Amino acid sequence: MHDETALAEAAKQGDRAAFASIIERHQGAVYGFLRARLLQPSDAEDLTQEVFLRSYAARARFDSKNLIGPWLIGIARNLLREHARKSKRRKEVAWTELCLELEEHAPAECETEDKRISHLSRCLDSLGASAREAIKLRYVAKLRLAEIGQKLARSEGAAKLLMFRARQALKYCLERRGGRAGDD
Repeated sequence: MHDETALAEAAKQGDRAAFASIIERHQGAVYGFLRARLLQPSDAEDLTQEVFLRSYAARARFDSKNLIGPWLIGIARNLLREHARKSKRRKEVAWTELCLELEEHAPAECETEDKRISHLSRCLDSLGASAREAIKLRYVAKLRLAEIGQKLARSEGAAKLLMFRARQALKYCLERRGGRAGDD
């Protein structure tokens, strides 16, 4: 930990070797975080580079009493949001938005975010057929609740309740998987 603090302080002062060490230590985690949320590996690579460019530009604002990793992941999360707003690829945007929405509701004390997201597929599979279909219609097809209700032969209120329950079930599943250290 002292080594990280010293690196952060040196990087703040403009020491390029210290900043290169920070990149070397955290590049894999940042790339993994982004890759789990993007369909194209090249997009994850580009955004990883952008994370480090932005962190270098903002290094003077970094508080070396804090951990570097979470600061870099915060930058990555903000870049993901920007990317999702700009992107025209519907499936990728839907996946990224779902990941970001679930992260907002998942507890910070769970395992790493990358591990939680790796459980997302299993959690989606654990939902009932109508809940899975509602999630797909919302996040892949980008339909509104009224349209989801029509597709599923339900009222808009019933579709809203189904979406709420599906998201709650996903949240619970991710919390449960994150809380079982040593499993999997």
